[in-house]
Amino acid sequence: MTAPRGPAARMETPAEKLRRVLADRIELVPYDPRWPGLFAEEKRRLLALFPALIRRVEHFGSTAVPGLWAKPVVDLLVEVTSLDAAREQIAPALERAGYDYFWRATHGEDGPPFYAWFIRRDERGVRTHHLHMVEAQFEHWDRLLFRDHLIAHPDCARRYQELKLRLAAEHPADRVAYTRAKTEFIERVTAEAKAGRR
Repeated sequence: MTAPRGPAARMETPAEKLRRVLADRIELVPYDPRWPGLFAEEKRRLLALFPALIRRVEHFGSTAVPGLWAKPVVDLLVEVTSLDAAREQIAPALERAGYDYFWRATHGEDGPPFYAWFIRRDERGVRTHHLHMVEAQFEHWDRLLFRDHLIAHPDCARRYQELKLRLAAEHPADRVAYTRAKTEFIERVTAEAKAGRR
């Protein structure tokens, strides 16, 4: 969770916050049929809080693919009218509600385009949701092609699951290495899905 509040509390530095979130271990679990409901609930919450700033909310990532093992964290891809507005209005409100907020690079450590990324946790401090806030033109929307391809092609979803299980065993405490090692598979399948739509 975020640093303690109150007069005696010391604000967490950005470096401390990053170290804390990267320390979360990678644990994959079997598909949970509650995940779509958790997505729908968070979508309703965001649209109610920020109706003028949010245009579209999609469930993506492994929790959006029925039957697929995943980290039990529901990913939401959120289209905002303006990332400047998201930084000025949405980020402070969600941070006050206990979400971790990062202004995150799409590629590498510090390369543009940047987007707003949030982690929501439950009362035990366990991650439950990731919110990826982008504008309409961002490449992140291609991730829906990957999601839809896995749903439509169970054999591909099975290969992805096998890859993730192997990588989670190899990198249980290194979220960065785990994510990087999945990238080639995701990019290849997304390119195939995009080519198939032409």
